[in-house]
Parts: sequence; structure tokens; C-alpha cells
Amino acid sequence: MFEKVNLLLFCVFIAHFRHSSSTSDGSGGWASFPNEMIAQPGDCTIERIEIEELNQDEFLSKYAFAKPVVIRRTNDKKLKQFKELLAKDNLLHRFGDHQIRVSTANTYSYKKLDVTMRQYLEQMKPQTLDMLGNETYYWFGDNNYTEWGPIFDQYPLPPYFLPKKTPVFSFGVAAQGTGVPFHWHGPGFGETIYGRKRWFLYAPDVHPSFNPDRSTLHWLVTDYPHLASRESLLECTLEPGELLYFPDHWWHATLNVDTCVFISTFLG
Repeated sequence: MFEKVNLLLFCVFIAHFRHSSSTSDGSGGWASFPNEMIAQPGDCTIERIEIEELNQDEFLSKYAFAKPVVIRRTNDKKLKQFKELLAKDNLLHRFGDHQIRVSTANTYSYKKLDVTMRQYLEQMKPQTLDMLGNETYYWFGDNNYTEWGPIFDQYPLPPYFLPKKTPVFSFGVAAQGTGVPFHWHGPGFGETIYGRKRWFLYAPDVHPSFNPDRSTLHWLVTDYPHLASRESLLECTLEPGELLYFPDHWWHATLNVDTCVFISTFLG
């Protein structure tokens, strides 16, 4: 019964999607504001590899338990179709009045708030340096699978797995300049569907210096230029069509260079 309901919802979603195009510039209607852009894309010090060049055995032996890797899958037809589903007009038409749970964008996500997706998007604005992470609400995760099943069911899973681990999805939208300060959890994949997202990572045995209530943007401007050594810091700006794999317990912070629509696959 659940599968039939999901199929019906998806068909209704597709029917609207066919009459609603994403914008010709490829932004999907997710506007960014260049004049208010503080964070810029940075260097990539993480190995990048085409998805066709990495099989499951190599993934397990080289990266799964050892180090991050960026995997490019820009020619994935299913991913391109999924991207169209998440154009702003399509998402608002299907989910605009659905309640979502947003969290403060600090390391420990102290506060949560329930709003409709439409309310969140209408109030979403670029992060500024004087905005604290624990005062900035950020939509990522806490997704009800029953409601979001029509989206998750169409997402082309990363074609790699870890033994005895089950994929769990987390979906969100966030304004440019926002992000989450350094934190760690289990292994997973991060992917941006629209917009560019900058990642900063440290191995589990390196503890980064940061204020958990300050934004990643504040850390980038005030701390990043003065790091004593960046040898232990890995970083990369993900473009749409790129997956970042991060192993278990790796510290990471994120920063949305543009307005971003993104999804993570946690392996738990």
C-alpha cells in the first residue's frame, strides 16, 4: 500500500514538473546574490576521481576506512532527472505547505523549530559575519520519510557501500554563506544538487580549533587565514554532480558558497 501511495504522489509531482521548467541558466530558480557573497570557492586538496574509474573493491581498499574522496558523476542521467525534480517551483508546488524542522547551524544543533517549507524559503537570506551559528536556522535532516519518499525514491544512490551499513538520507536547502561548524559522526556521502558547497575536513586524530557557536563563515574569515599549518586540513568545493565521501569520525565543516540544495547519504 505504501509503495502505491508513493507512486501516486510521484506521478502527480511529475505531472506538474512537465509543465514547469527549471530556469535556463541551470540554477533551478535557486537564486544566489553575488554582491553579498563573502565566501568564495577554494582549492581542492582531496583526490577527485570519475565514477567510472572507481569500483566497489577499490573504494573499500583505498578510501572507505582511510581518507575522503570526491567522486564525479556529472554524466548520470538519473541524477539530471532528479535535479529537475528539485527545481524551486517544483519543490514548492509539491511540498511548500509541508512542515519541516530546522535547526540552529552550530556544532551541536541546540535549537529546533517547525515551520512550513514555504515560510523557511521566504525568510532564507545570506549569512553575514555578525550572525552567530546558534542564531541561524538551517534546514538539513529531520526528514519524514513518508512525506519525502517521492523524493528519496528517485535519488540515484551512490554506487558504493560499507559492509553491514544501511544508507539513510538527509535532505535540505540553505542560503549562501550558511553552513555547519566542525563536527563528526559516522561515514557517509555528501552531494549538492544545486549550488556549490565548500568542505573542510580533519582526520579523527586532529582536533580543529573552532568556536562551536560561531558560523563556518566567521571561522573562514577570522581563523582560516591564520592557521599555523594547513598540511592536516583537507578541503574542496563541491560542484553539482560531485559526491564527497567522508570516513567514520572525520571532523568536517561545511559552507554554502551559493544557495544550495543538497542531500547526504549516511551509512549507519
